[in-house]
Parts: sequence; C-alpha cells; structure tokens
Amino acid sequence: MARLLVVEDDATIGAALHTSLRSHGHTITWARTALSALKEAADTDLDLVLLDLGLPDLDGVEVCRRLRQAQPGAVIVILTARADEMDVVVGLEAGADDYLTKPVRLTELHARIRAHLRRNAGAPDQMPAVPVGDLVVDRASRRVTVNGHELTLRAKEFDLLARLAAEPEKAVSRETLMSDVWDENWFGSTKTLDVHVAAVRRKLAEVGDAGAVPQIVTLRGHGYRLDVPSAPPSAR
Repeated sequence: MARLLVVEDDATIGAALHTSLRSHGHTITWARTALSALKEAADTDLDLVLLDLGLPDLDGVEVCRRLRQAQPGAVIVILTARADEMDVVVGLEAGADDYLTKPVRLTELHARIRAHLRRNAGAPDQMPAVPVGDLVVDRASRRVTVNGHELTLRAKEFDLLARLAAEPEKAVSRETLMSDVWDENWFGSTKTLDVHVAAVRRKLAEVGDAGAVPQIVTLRGHGYRLDVPSAPPSAR
C-alpha cells in the first residue's frame, strides 16, 4: 500500500490514527513534533502526510510549507481543530491538498485518503499536448507552458488547469471539477477548489499579460470557465 506520515501530538488521537491506518495496509510513521516530522520527510519518500496544525514546537502552517518543499509529490492532508474559513485558506495556500476539521469520522478520512492516493497513482495520460492560445498543456509529461515559459504547478493545480483546458470557453460546474480533479465521491467543503483556482490564476499572471494568456473566469453559482484571448499579441 502507501507510506504515510501522521503528524499529531495528541497521544490518543495519534494512536487511533496509527492503528486505523495501519489496519488498512498502509506503512505508518507517527511523528509527535514538527521537528521529527520534518526529519522524516527529509529522509523518506512519502505518499501522503496527515498533518495536525496545533504542534508544540512549530506552527503547523509553517510545517506544511516545509513539508511541501521536502515532498513536492506527496499528498498533504491537514487534520485540525481549526475550523475558521481563513484557517482553511491559509492551510491550502501553504501547500496542503485537502483540509479536514476534527472531529472527523474515520470512514470519511479513509475515503479521502483512498481518493488522494488513487489520483496520485494514476497512469500517465497519453493524450497529445493541448494548445489553448499561448497556453500548452502536455498531459503526458504533466508540463504547462505559456509562450515557452514553463509553469511550476502542484499536482492538483495541473489537474485543474488540464480539466478546464480540455473544454476551453465551456462552463464547468464546481461539482464536475471536484469529481474530475479530486474524486467522484467527494463530500464536504469545496473551498479547496477556490484556493487552487486562485493559485493557478496567480501563476498564469506571472508568465504573461492578461490579454495574451487564457483566463479562468468565475461563474457565480455554477463554477469556472477557461477563456481564450481573441487574438495573440502579434495580431493586435
């Protein structure tokens, strides 16, 4: 199965997570402090990290940033008692792929972990590179370029942009995006979608002007659409 790191200082919660996750066949390392978690991340290839934010030696958001740097390909799921919307946004912007608040049902936790691991282990896409204006999405190599400049995208950011680029100028509902990019059985908050859209928008803006690069448009009450510039800069 998968190699998981549980970062949790509460002995009761940590023990319960360790036992439950191990019973599903995963290899589990339980770190009770931020420093021990970061050491494990530096020494071991991880598939998924389950991260509490209320750690005794370092703020969990900073731990999330460092874990993302150390393990760019791993899934990071925050599991915390912090439930304010701003905490969710900050956690996701720090590099987390998902955000769950305590208490959480173990059935929901296992379902989310299965979904993330299944997505991360998917076979390479054999579809040809898709040009959308100055944007090129290459699914096989999982690379995105704008006018030859490569964007550095996290796994879910790439999947989100690739899904929108597959049907440019077409409205895609929030439910469809959550199903196609995250999981068909997703339940709970979709705030993670909005944070990932905002991150992709920032990265697109960094490599080209608004008139030349496709834009992700918000469709209030529905979802998003990838709009293509009407003409390249040389034609204007």
